[in-house]
Amino acid sequence: MRRITQYDGLYGEANTDTPGHRPDAGYVFSELLETRSRSFDWVIQPHIHARLFQLFFIETGEFELQEATRKRQLSGPCLLLIPPTALHGFMYSADVRGRIITLSGTLVDSLFPSGSPVPVMLASLQCIPIVDAPDTARRVGELLKAIDGELFDNQAEKQLMLQVYLQQFFLATYRLWQQNEAIVPQATGLPFHYFRKFQQLVRQMGTTHTITQLADELAMTTVHLNRICQAVAGKSAGQLVQEHTLDEARKLLTYTTYSVSEIAYLLHFEYPNYFARFFRKHTGLSPTEFREGRGQP
Repeated sequence: MRRITQYDGLYGEANTDTPGHRPDAGYVFSELLETRSRSFDWVIQPHIHARLFQLFFIETGEFELQEATRKRQLSGPCLLLIPPTALHGFMYSADVRGRIITLSGTLVDSLFPSGSPVPVMLASLQCIPIVDAPDTARRVGELLKAIDGELFDNQAEKQLMLQVYLQQFFLATYRLWQQNEAIVPQATGLPFHYFRKFQQLVRQMGTTHTITQLADELAMTTVHLNRICQAVAGKSAGQLVQEHTLDEARKLLTYTTYSVSEIAYLLHFEYPNYFARFFRKHTGLSPTEFREGRGQP
């Protein structure tokens, strides 16, 4: 069983504590998809980036996307948005072509003001097909080339121009996302701001905090927090925390050799049997049954 590799930088680069190695808050990097993938024989093993956000524009070719709990067979043109800590891996056909932009999660968080709906889209892994939309595909490609060109040029106000291009790209992507998904009309204004902060707290603190403690961190009551979560996601705060815990459990059971007891400890369950009961309640399987593949299609 393969352990999950966490990269401080790009895939395949050695992690190190050397000062300056970890990308800073303004980090942006652009490369052709095929450049790095070819060197790994078109197979990118499942991994995570703790602090980096990645966007993939697959123009042509077929590929398999490995997520924490499923595999998907996909083809271009499409966009992938992969936030920090989201597990992902790929098996590409040799004719795949596209571009990857990698940027710090901190930079992504700074692109849109409180109240913007865009951060909700960026909080989870998204696969957005570009079907029967040649103008949209062309616009996306132009924006990514503009970002790439600005990165490797040295014009005045380079950082500001990059910010503008990135905002345009994510706004265009958000419109495409709305067209492709059956999105329930969501609240506007401050609810988005607090929902985004709640998502960040859940990723950072996981099951170490209760819903009441998470609400306290946001300086609000649990009733108010639940109203926000229902308005934006259609689920309670508790349901969203449970989904996060289940995703982490599936990831650890699938990609690590930790025992069930060790996973229970990592997920901050008081006893292993509490974890096993929780997992069976929500999946219909024990952790061991899931690990043995009984829950796989």
